[in-house]
Amino acid sequence: MTLTYDLYWSFRSPYSYMIMHRLTALERDYDVACNVRPVYPLAVRTPEFFDTRDPLWFSYFFADIHREAEFLGLPFRWPRPDPVYMDMTTRTYPKDQPHIHRLTQMGALAAEQGRGLAFLDEVSKTIWSGTVDDWHLGDHIAQATARAGLDPATFAATVDAESERLNAVIEESQVAQRAAGHYGVPMIALNGEPFFGQDRFDQFKWRLEQQGLKAR
Repeated sequence: MTLTYDLYWSFRSPYSYMIMHRLTALERDYDVACNVRPVYPLAVRTPEFFDTRDPLWFSYFFADIHREAEFLGLPFRWPRPDPVYMDMTTRTYPKDQPHIHRLTQMGALAAEQGRGLAFLDEVSKTIWSGTVDDWHLGDHIAQATARAGLDPATFAATVDAESERLNAVIEESQVAQRAAGHYGVPMIALNGEPFFGQDRFDQFKWRLEQQGLKAR
């Protein structure tokens, strides 16, 4: 029997990018299926979260993401541009965001079309690997969409036509994420048990093995 799990994931999360190569390999090698549920990042959902962070939270975070990428052997650079726009004058995140809403809607649609994991993998590499400047311009996202097995033109047109419905899907995922046990990403929910953080992958796989994980 195929084991299934929910993946709550954000295009603005470097740790979400860092877990993808393990999740795609897991689905390639084992009889397991991921229910991809993209969500908006905290900077969009609850921007006030960052107002009360100790400055050490930020300095440690930026040190850790580079160290973790090096440890995992992944190419990494903070995206240019950031998927979430910050007004540098006020140090706030405006509600009108040029990138993250559409990216997340695309992820939700890709999941509906059965290519969610592949789409997250290809787009996150485009944004986070440091190999692409101005990932939002030209055909970078269209190429990633094609590599994920989707027709870029048809896919983009559907996102445009169904953005409100896709926003509702994302909202449902955000509610379900909290009900599953955490607000952060990446978060995996397996049979009611939450695994928050890319560094919980080994524990997640261990639990899958306890539940009968089989090689393909």
